Amino acid sequence: MITISLCMIVKNEERTLARCLDSVSGIVDEIIIVDTGSSDRTMDVAAQYTDQVYTYEWQDDFAAARNYSFEQATQEYILWLDADDVLLPGDQAKLQALKEQLPSDGETEAVVLNYTLAEGVKASPLVTDRRNRLVKRSAGCRWHGRLHEQLSFPRSGVMTADIAVTHRREASNHSARNVRILRKWIAEEGVAQGRLLFYYAGECYDRKRYGAAVQGYEKLLQEPQGYREDRLIACARLAECYERLGKPSYKLRALLQSFQFDLPHADFCCAIASCFQERQEHMTAIYWYMQALDVGTRDPGFRPVPTACRTWLPHARLSLSYAQLGHWEQALKHNIQALAYVPTDPGLLNNREKLETMVRQATSEPHQD
Repeated sequence: MITISLCMIVKNEERTLARCLDSVSGIVDEIIIVDTGSSDRTMDVAAQYTDQVYTYEWQDDFAAARNYSFEQATQEYILWLDADDVLLPGDQAKLQALKEQLPSDGETEAVVLNYTLAEGVKASPLVTDRRNRLVKRSAGCRWHGRLHEQLSFPRSGVMTADIAVTHRREASNHSARNVRILRKWIAEEGVAQGRLLFYYAGECYDRKRYGAAVQGYEKLLQEPQGYREDRLIACARLAECYERLGKPSYKLRALLQSFQFDLPHADFCCAIASCFQERQEHMTAIYWYMQALDVGTRDPGFRPVPTACRTWLPHARLSLSYAQLGHWEQALKHNIQALAYVPTDPGLLNNREKLETMVRQATSEPHQD
């Protein structure tokens, strides 16, 4: 059985830290907490779980702090979490099973886990992402980036496990801190480009400065090289910015631009379809929703994707478009398929009753020569 060090950096996390540690303390073999300047009881909470609590002088550099936490690890593998992350009971069992199945000194050097960013009814995932979450200490994986830091991948031995870390963020606003770090970073680099430009545009987007975000994302997409996921995220956010700015044609252009960087994905197909549905161009909308169903199993990569776009949403929207065209049987068919994913959805259930009535009326009407 492998051994695992849990490495965390924290600051003023007294409300969430115990919840996080309770969810993994029976699985990991070592807990390392690096405090970057708490003014609450965070360190007292941490001390209830481990004697490996360290203080670290904050340098406006998340990667540096995380690398320091990794340097304290002594076990074979390192698991990293944030204080507002948690493993639900089912995922705890899966992680324990993975720990028992991975051979010590085996070839696996990194394990990618799912990341649930938003939850629905009964903790069902609404928006999911993936992270390089469990790495072999000897692989030497390092963190990069002062803000929105990324953990590097080893050259080989990467596996993906069906285990989810769930993010349950408490109400907080780190915008001022993030902007400060970005301004300092840009000043030292002398120019905002690549990942730095991506982060800057993202902060503008989060602060609802949609005009500035548009400028940043448009500039990023014009760069000759870049990370695939960054460009796809840029296209999706650019489309939302244009929607907020009341420019629907620019929104559609941004969505279609995603095809320059990868094959179609379900979330982009759904967004494109909705543009035509809003125009009442239902046949075109149907085409794109059908494309969403066709590519729903395609790997979306390391970026946040609404699970609805890969499950019930295309069926629900197809039902609406077919109903608008008077194709009642097709509308009912897709309504039923949507309900297979979300069987208690009140809107879908109400529509099903209406569609069943329309189908009965259509089939009972006498045919005219």
